[in-house]
Amino acid sequence: MAAANAHYYATRDPLGAAGDFTTAPEISQMFGELIGLWCADLWDRAGRPDIAWVELGPGRGTLAADALRAMARAGLAPPVHFVETSPVLRAAQAGRVPGATWHDEVATLPDDRPLIVIANEFFDALPIRQLVRALDAWHERFVACQDVLFLPIAGKRVPDAIIPPPLRDAPPGSVIEASPASVAILRDLARRIAAQGGAVLAIDYGYEGPAIGDTLQALRDHRFANPFETPGEQDLTAHVDFATLAAAAQAEGTHVFGPVGQGALLTALGIDARAAALAKASPDRAESIAADRARLTEAMGTLFKALAITAPGWPVPAGLA
Repeated sequence: MAAANAHYYATRDPLGAAGDFTTAPEISQMFGELIGLWCADLWDRAGRPDIAWVELGPGRGTLAADALRAMARAGLAPPVHFVETSPVLRAAQAGRVPGATWHDEVATLPDDRPLIVIANEFFDALPIRQLVRALDAWHERFVACQDVLFLPIAGKRVPDAIIPPPLRDAPPGSVIEASPASVAILRDLARRIAAQGGAVLAIDYGYEGPAIGDTLQALRDHRFANPFETPGEQDLTAHVDFATLAAAAQAEGTHVFGPVGQGALLTALGIDARAAALAKASPDRAESIAADRARLTEAMGTLFKALAITAPGWPVPAGLA
């Protein structure tokens, strides 16, 4: 999954009608604007410290451009840091956010000031491991290759002790997922936040585990595809286990808020008022603005969730209390 996604993102812009999928910032400017105001509000109530603003996997830079515009109106104009490895997407981001600094990994982010970090649909693209229940025991799921055919197979047996007790006796065929890469990155960020100050806001589709379920999926041309076909030519994702990310953050001494549904968060941040203002300014677009608001808050409102972590002593973030 890691190798396939690395090639996929390095060789194309996957977003929009001509790509494979669309993210919330590409649906409407309201999403990025409200995230920017969330950041500005938190920064203001924290005493307006000298921060750096960070986005993980910033796509085309659309969220950042909208968020920075909203933050500037509130008096916040921080230096911008992107964690992005794709040369294609870096070029798109540079056009929308001139002056940004790019990083290949979170380890090189600034360590001399508080960080406010946004991760929208970032963790879902990180590699996962799957354990599958066979007749005799739990096994790690591997990917086999025969000629040009890739398919999942049951690999080595794993000890029952690593399976959450409520799930150990699940029926044959059951799948449990874990993302060690996600936990490692979240713990690194939480360690920095605890030491430097700041916050992380992660928004993604997911659940609160542990749970049974195979969520690995592929998207191509805005349709679901077989994730084991044409590796590197389609987007591979898996649902995010927010409970595991929350536990990882708490282990590093940060405070955790949520998860809450994306719809609830955007509503608390004022999307209804923003949609009304945009519709009043552009009456000919009122219907499409209403449709975008509904898509963000209703169609995506419960599957997509938001989790925030903050440094000790920082305010409770808006919309997640």
